[in-house]
Amino acid sequence: MKKILIVDDEEAIRDLIVYNLEKEGYETMTAANGKEALAVVNSTDLDLILLDVMMPEMDGIEFCSQLRANPKNDHIVVCFLTARSEDYSQIAGLEAGADDYISKPVKPRVLLSRIKALLRRTDARSTSGDQELNGLTINREEYQVTLNGERVHLPKKEFELLALLASKPGSVFERDTILEAVWGSDIVVGDRTIDVHVRKLREKLGDSLIKTIKGVGYRLEV
Repeated sequence: MKKILIVDDEEAIRDLIVYNLEKEGYETMTAANGKEALAVVNSTDLDLILLDVMMPEMDGIEFCSQLRANPKNDHIVVCFLTARSEDYSQIAGLEAGADDYISKPVKPRVLLSRIKALLRRTDARSTSGDQELNGLTINREEYQVTLNGERVHLPKKEFELLALLASKPGSVFERDTILEAVWGSDIVVGDRTIDVHVRKLREKLGDSLIKTIKGVGYRLEV
């Protein structure tokens, strides 16, 4: 049974989401702010977190940053669910380590579809063992990456993007192909989502590893 944490300061919203998720067989937990959510994370093994942005005591961006600072949370999918749909808010969420972003209001059926898609893509990971490329080792079974022997901590979408590029080193992946393979056709994300994730990978792995092919997409250098 997949465990999902709903973090929102509005009780009515938490209750509505819990009702719909539990009807679908998910196990749910709730928190009213980031501080409460961190306590749940520290005591429970979660699969996915639905997270509001604007909350008292600790907002969603700060919570996500603290969550991603701990490597043991790399496997948790984080999806922002918020009324703040401005570009800067979306980018801030992705920069903090979120995997997806859903704008309120959202119909329960649409929300459930997005959650299923996020979890399905996580469960469909390859189990082919290690892949080694010029000091970079990718273990798809354990979602682990090392660079020159040093562990590199990547949230799920960053890992999946890197694994995709590494599946055909030197080949160019078009942006539409990346969106389909990493986020899926039933999840609507913009080009900026790819750009943010590539920038985060470059920060962690070096600027020379992933090359931009202007107007087309990206490739992993070999």
